[in-house]
Parts: sequence; C-alpha cells; structure tokens
Amino acid sequence: MKYSGGTHETIDIFYGIMDRRMQLWPAPDGCLVTEIVSYPRKKVLHIFLAGGELEQIKDMQEAVMEWGKQQGCSNLTLAGRKGWERALKNQGWKPILTTLSVDIL
Repeated sequence: MKYSGGTHETIDIFYGIMDRRMQLWPAPDGCLVTEIVSYPRKKVLHIFLAGGELEQIKDMQEAVMEWGKQQGCSNLTLAGRKGWERALKNQGWKPILTTLSVDIL
C-alpha cells in the first residue's frame, strides 16, 4: 500500500472486505483485493491491490473475470505501478489512462 498515494490503510481494507464492499482473492503465493465501481454507463471490477508472485497473480485473472462477469461488470481494471503494464501485456491488458497526483497545500 505504500504505492497507493495514501488512499488506504490496512484497517480500511479489512473493513472493506468485512463489509463486502471489497473482495479478497487469496491464493497460495499471492492475493488481490478488488472492488466493484459503478460508472454512469458501465460497471467494472477494479483491482486496486495485488501482491505476491507475479505468475500467481496472472493465474488468478480468469477466475476474477468470471466473477466480475457474474456481477454484471463489463471490464476488469487495475491501478498500479508502471511495471504492471509490461507484466500483463500478454494477457490482453492495455493502458487507458495515466494517473498523476499532486498534494493540495
């Protein structure tokens, strides 16, 4: 979470999962945390936290997408460091936006 820009603390993730606003995807060598985001014209399943072995995380994609489809989501999105773009390119991921941040003082 040190790369999140300060948007979440561990306790926020815990309560989000307990309240079912977020979904924990545990695996032997990694995990994901997702949340459903409803926009005016589409609903997406957003991965905002991932950790562990890269191959384990990649292997989880099909199950995550299937669950998202069952929830009425049309896309799977991911927020993360630039390296994810290269790591997931062969699985069909493509960049759509770049997120920048500046502190308001």
